[in-house]
Amino acid sequence: QGYSSSARRYPVLYLLHGFPGRPLAFIETVQMGVVDDVFTTKRHEPVILVMPFGSTGTFTDEEWVNGVGSDNHWATFVSRDLVRYVDAHYRTIASARGRALGGLSEGGYGAINIALHHPREFSVVESWSGYQRPDKLRSIFGKDLQLLPANDPQTLVHHEAQLLRRLHIYIWFYSGSTDPLHVQNAAFARELTTLRIAHTYRLVYGGHNWALWRNNAKLAYRAAATRLAG
Repeated sequence: QGYSSSARRYPVLYLLHGFPGRPLAFIETVQMGVVDDVFTTKRHEPVILVMPFGSTGTFTDEEWVNGVGSDNHWATFVSRDLVRYVDAHYRTIASARGRALGGLSEGGYGAINIALHHPREFSVVESWSGYQRPDKLRSIFGKDLQLLPANDPQTLVHHEAQLLRRLHIYIWFYSGSTDPLHVQNAAFARELTTLRIAHTYRLVYGGHNWALWRNNAKLAYRAAATRLAG
């Protein structure tokens, strides 16, 4: 709203797709950012949406991590390369206070994992039907799963708790009531409460599907936009 007719700087919401998945699904299926009352009225802060590819193909599973492969540096791509490019080419608030990182399903895991590795890059983290216990994928984490502990949010959050509190990182996440992943999401919410890390966890009606993500897209937008606006 108003980007082409002003000199103001805007916050950015980065959104990571799931598996199998592609960025365009956020627009075509989830309808994130599609013009309506949420995105056009002055009641809600306008936000730049950035939706990158996180793999070499729709059916290629990379988990948004820096894996064992020489060309598998997806976490670095998001937290460094993509952020630098967007800040250099658009009028952004070029600091953590102006950035949110979110995603759905695997992208939700990726958002939390990347943010825990790079807490100074993003001030808001969103996970839509994500998970915190990574799959034991040897193609990504190594034949002995040697990279798995370093990409396990349930472990990382304990190591980074003090820094997350000091930086005022806010985690907003939800899962569907019939989605088996809601068990580990609820457990993660309890850990965040114990560690005194600012967060909101919602158990919403539904499963693990596009209808759920579409129905909660406005809520997710508001959660990021409101927080980034101060």
